[in-house]
Amino acid sequence: MSGAERGAAVAEGCGPAEGPLPGSDELLDARERWFDSIIERYVPYLGLVVGTALTPFVIPSTAGFWLVAGPLVLAAAIWSYAFTSRQPARASDPRLGTVYISGQLVLTAVLVHLSPFYGFQALAGYTHSFLYLRGRWRWAGVLATAGLVAYSQLGGGLIAELNPGIIAGWVAITLINGAVAGGFTYFGTLTAQQSHRRRDIIVELNESNRRLSESLEENAALHVQLLAQAREAGVLDERARLAREIHDTIAQGLTGIVTQLEAAGAADDDAGLRHRHIDTAGALARESLAEARRSVDALAPGQLAEAQLPDAIAEMAKKWAETAGVELLVDTTGEPRPLLPELEVTLFRVAQEALANVGKHASATRAGLTLSYMDDVVVLDVRDDGRGFSPGPGARSKPGSGFGLAAMEQRVRRVSGTLAVESAPGEGTALSASVPAIPAEVRA
Repeated sequence: MSGAERGAAVAEGCGPAEGPLPGSDELLDARERWFDSIIERYVPYLGLVVGTALTPFVIPSTAGFWLVAGPLVLAAAIWSYAFTSRQPARASDPRLGTVYISGQLVLTAVLVHLSPFYGFQALAGYTHSFLYLRGRWRWAGVLATAGLVAYSQLGGGLIAELNPGIIAGWVAITLINGAVAGGFTYFGTLTAQQSHRRRDIIVELNESNRRLSESLEENAALHVQLLAQAREAGVLDERARLAREIHDTIAQGLTGIVTQLEAAGAADDDAGLRHRHIDTAGALARESLAEARRSVDALAPGQLAEAQLPDAIAEMAKKWAETAGVELLVDTTGEPRPLLPELEVTLFRVAQEALANVGKHASATRAGLTLSYMDDVVVLDVRDDGRGFSPGPGARSKPGSGFGLAAMEQRVRRVSGTLAVESAPGEGTALSASVPAIPAEVRA
């Protein structure tokens, strides 16, 4: 996979990256950096070495010649070293780049006049003009280099005389050299710049992907923490609710029983009065027992201890349909999986009370219940074709239900879920409860 392909794959969401992927991309980048270093730092010396090595085969190697050529070669080498050896190169500064290229062209022109083989300095002239000059000055540097190469191709200082024919040929060859070499150099430089940009983009994508992965992990931990806090708040609310119910029902019932039994004990001479007190105490005892059973039933349903949530809801819904005489369709979508017990209890209780409301208030003939397992949420939908109602603040609690819409909404919110109700008079009702799909094994 190329660097661009890997960058596209990361951008399309192929998963959080754990860092730059080792392999062909890193090797390619290393080769590109090595090649760029060769072009930027060593090409000027290559032209000087080749020119110096080939010159003796054509130019008489006299001491006088090398007394002139030698210092010029050394000066050209020092000039290139001073401007291109360090990273970043001094010639990268636009002003210093112009000074560097100008000096290099002057030294190259003198060397080409001494020996046409120093025309190999064109390698540095073309590439460095594009590297260190800006705008139109790049083409000026390329054209000047092309002129020096044309001069070397015509023989340099070996030309006997400059006649119109030689000058015309010089101009023509210069234009050809400039067009060919300038075009190749331009596209080579453009390719190198694109490669640098691609490498920078990949680095940025890897960094962004790393930050995204850290954010996702942090958000997941926060979500679990919030759910734990909501669960603790729910436990406290449930304890407070049970305390109120015990105080308002069972405790008061027991107080009444004690009062009636004491009154019966005091009515030894009146058998009828004593029996009435005993009968009243018995009635209070039965009512208290019923309240105690109702409070126990409001806790975790026993069906979930024996079956998974979809099966428990289906079994409960089947019994409800048989009792209520309503045609019911139960369906489960997605891949069922165990959830945190609080989540399963919430969904079961909402399903139970929603069906109970359908039976008590909707006068429906058909109903549907769907449990949908998704990636991040589990949704319970209950629909009926009953008479419907106008949802509003007053509809959030139904008298006599014991667990109205407001209570269902509170229960769902305790586990960081949402409850939505859609209904209209004569158009049935649709209830949807959504809770986070936190697996059973996750704990804060």
